Amino acid sequence: MTATQLTSPTTTAAAHAAFGDAGRAIRIGSMPTPTAGPGQALVKVEAAGISIGDWLVMHGLPYIARPAHGLLSPKHPVLGQELAGTIVAVGADAGDGLAPGDRVLGFTQGAFAGYAVASPEDLVLTPEGLDSVAAAAIPVSGLAAYQAVVKAGGGAAGQRLLVLGASGAVGTFAVQVGKAIGMHVTAVAGSRSQEMLTGIGADEVGDYRASDIAESGDNWDVIVDLAGNRGIGSLRRLLAPAGTAVLVGGSGGRVFMGFGRTIRAMLANPFMKQTLVPLFSAPDADDLAALRALVAAGSVVPVIDRTFPLEGLADAMSHIGGRHTQGKSVIVLDD
Repeated sequence: MTATQLTSPTTTAAAHAAFGDAGRAIRIGSMPTPTAGPGQALVKVEAAGISIGDWLVMHGLPYIARPAHGLLSPKHPVLGQELAGTIVAVGADAGDGLAPGDRVLGFTQGAFAGYAVASPEDLVLTPEGLDSVAAAAIPVSGLAAYQAVVKAGGGAAGQRLLVLGASGAVGTFAVQVGKAIGMHVTAVAGSRSQEMLTGIGADEVGDYRASDIAESGDNWDVIVDLAGNRGIGSLRRLLAPAGTAVLVGGSGGRVFMGFGRTIRAMLANPFMKQTLVPLFSAPDADDLAALRALVAAGSVVPVIDRTFPLEGLADAMSHIGGRHTQGKSVIVLDD
């Protein structure tokens, strides 16, 4: 293993002690610093993105996902799924693409800590001039938006894109990804987000509290539904005859949450020209590289909602759980 510096034998981390609210689930304290094993890189974490996915994992929701997170107690000792920082060591067989001293962003398990290990294929170089807070906002939410618009939605230049629930972390990325590839973008969110959405490139904005977008009579080639509360029939009426609606997340009970609507959409697809696609976003090296290129070109700029210190993770979880963010929130590490 090679390293640019000696690391402390311990680091501060957010241990996932139990499923439940932050007071029960999170323990901020000292833990052994991980080491880079074969095929891994050790990253000094400078910032870590936080998303609704982290809130769900903390609570062990939905119950249908418990096999991945632990049935009765958390499977993974430290919370956090995305990071930005500097590689300090690489293990054997880690490849030649990344090296100690490289500033990177990407995916890991256990990002809410001073140090974390990651697979090199889940990391990309941080674009020049991008600070760690902005970089940490990209992996989970940015990749979900890219995959929703481009991969699942099949978005292309000249098409019309509708983003429902556009003010949050994924929504602000989806608006910008759509514009970056040449789409005409309509963004729907609350009134306080209208100016922000226009500022990041939305061609049209709508206030869901003032009127129902369905009353416009318009149709869209691609819909990215982040709000999760619109029925399949309503989405179909908003779609062009051969359009695609991408279902990202959803609302509902603690057992299945949005999976009920997902199943209904998949059952309906064989009987219509329109397509309803549930998004199951996952790390993908090619997609992450393509998203990084858009950020490096200045076509996509992370919208930062709030930053929190690691010691304020409970407050950050409460904020995220309220689902009223404007852009992405980030945990700042100073270990």
